[in-house]
Parts: sequence; C-alpha cells; structure tokens
Amino acid sequence: MDIDQLRTFDRIARDLSFTHAAARLDVTQATVSMRMRVLEDHLGVQLFVRGRKVALTDQGMTFLPYARRILNTVNEGREALRRVERGRVTLACLRSMVTPMLTDPLLRFQARHGEVDVIVKEGHHNNVTTMLHDRTAELGIVAWPNLDPLVPDLYPFLVMREPVPLVLAPHLAKKLPAKPMLADVLELVPRVISLCWWQVDPEGATSLVRRARTSVEIPTGPARRLAVAGDGLGFFVRSAIAAELKDGSLVEIKPVDFNPLYRDVALVALNKNVLEREMIRDFAHEIAAECARLGTIVENRLG
Repeated sequence: MDIDQLRTFDRIARDLSFTHAAARLDVTQATVSMRMRVLEDHLGVQLFVRGRKVALTDQGMTFLPYARRILNTVNEGREALRRVERGRVTLACLRSMVTPMLTDPLLRFQARHGEVDVIVKEGHHNNVTTMLHDRTAELGIVAWPNLDPLVPDLYPFLVMREPVPLVLAPHLAKKLPAKPMLADVLELVPRVISLCWWQVDPEGATSLVRRARTSVEIPTGPARRLAVAGDGLGFFVRSAIAAELKDGSLVEIKPVDFNPLYRDVALVALNKNVLEREMIRDFAHEIAAECARLGTIVENRLG
C-alpha cells in the first residue's frame, strides 16, 4: 500500500469514474486500474463495483475514511516541514489565557518576525500537557504546579500569580453592608458560579460551593453572562473579566471572612533547551512582559 494508491482510491471515490480520476491525477486509465488492483489485493477486498457505473462497495465505504485520514496526516506532515524551513513557534495554552496573555505578545513578536509561523493551540490543562508530551507544542502555558502524571517534569520558565476575585452584578453588590460577611453574600445570592481554574480546587473555592444553596459549573463565556445578569456569585481570574470590571457591569466584593483566591500559571517546556532557538526565546520574553502586566511574577528563569 502506498500514497499514490490511496490518493487514487480517494479520487475515484469522489468522481465515481476511473476515467475522470485518471484525468485529474494526470495518469493513464491503465495506471489507475493497476493501482486499484494492487490495493485491493493488498487489502483482500473489492473496493469498487465496476461496470457502466462505478460505485463503492460496503468495504470501500468502510475503508474510505481511514484512507483519507492517512492522506490528511501526510499533508499535515508536509506542511509542518515547510513551516520548519520558514521558521516556526508552536505553543499550547490554557483556553482562559489565550486572549489576555498571547494577543499582544503575538502582535509584537510578528512585527519583528513576520516570516515566522506561530501556531497557538488551546485547551484544558491536560490537553496542553498532552500536546507537550506528544511534541506537537514546544512551549505551554499551564496551571501550576503541574499535577499531571503524564508529564511530571515540565520545566517552568515563568510562574505568574493572578487574582481570582469574587464578583457580583453592581445592583446586587449595592445591597450588601460595607463590610459583608460571606453569609450576607450567600443570603443575597444563593447561587455560586463555579469554574475550573485550578487542577485541584483550593479549600476556599470548594468551601464556597459547599455553603451555597445551589451551584452551577459552566464555561467562562456563559458564566460571565450569568454573573452580569445577577443570577449568581462568581469567582473569575481577573484577566477573564477585565472588560466587565472596567465598564462596571461586574464589581469585586471582599467578604471579611473569606480569604482571597488566586491562580498560578506557568510558561513551561519539556526542557530548558528550547530557548536555544532565538525565535522561541524572543516569544517567551514577550509573554513574560504580558505576565508582568496581568499579575505578579513569582518566578522567572528566562534570564
């Protein structure tokens, strides 16, 4: 089985014609027929019903998505090689940090390195560590400390601490006393909006959810809308609600008997040698500058 055979199989399946497939592939019809005979012999099944009309057999329909998956993987590999020749930086990031942490650094980086491809992938913590483990990302932005047993020895170049404030809609916050207790808040707003900012929720977050009459766990976008509408008390990383805090559609509250929450995130790699590449080192420094703006840098090994 080879790529030409799979490409020919896919082309016939699209055109349902050996003649049209030969024309599109710029080979003779005899070549197309020969490739299919060899492929069918290798698989031990008949892929097409041949006659005045060509049709996929049940076996052909079953095999088709696998053949296309192989062809797509080959194309992705070729594109990756072309990107390496031009220069490439690949980074996997926590979904909540893509916009606040990477937008401005990317703009500054590409202003200096317009010829370099930058590939940013997003996901939850375990998605990011998997991409690092599989070498589909060179740098990662993860929750810290890393508790994923798949990749236990990530090297942290930078650790940033960001506040996770409790927020309410302003019309509700005005009803609270000047120095509210947590019981005052939960009496006014019995629903807590819980978001998974941590790998393991800190005691303050779990205690708040336990004390609430009801709780809801939803993605960040709808959670923000719920909080703005006054339908819940939420704890959000500050960068996720910066716009709402600025325009006043959400306000931070500080119950006197509730310890402040925070989240640490880290810029990591499988090993520190990735910074030997100038473009990766430059991009990492741009991210560090943004971290300093967003929160407090508690560790910096970038040099």
